[in-house]
Amino acid sequence: MRFVDRYPIVVTEQLVACRDFWVRRLGFTAAFESSWIVYLTTDDESASIAFMTPDHPSAPPGPEPFSGAGLCFELQVEDAAKVHRELTANGLRVDYPLTDEPLGLRRFGFRDRPGSGST
Repeated sequence: MRFVDRYPIVVTEQLVACRDFWVRRLGFTAAFESSWIVYLTTDDESASIAFMTPDHPSAPPGPEPFSGAGLCFELQVEDAAKVHRELTANGLRVDYPLTDEPLGLRRFGFRDRPGSGST
């Protein structure tokens, strides 16, 4: 089996705020958008994510609105230090500092805080 795409769909009441965070802070663009769903991707289509309101009739069974806890979405870049500098210079609040991990990774972490005023 060869997948054409893979991406999470985050069910949220804050569709517009989530879209705006990912577009403004991380450079994603809306590849598809309607009143109940937005599908975001990078210019080179190397990463994608979607946000969906919980009240649309086509929502799959069982997706409760995301509580904001329990999801870690990894975005791997070529130069973590450079991206860290760029994002923090533009006001992104980092929760996990730029760290060289024992397994050879360099990473940092932040939270998507739509609507909180701290993005």
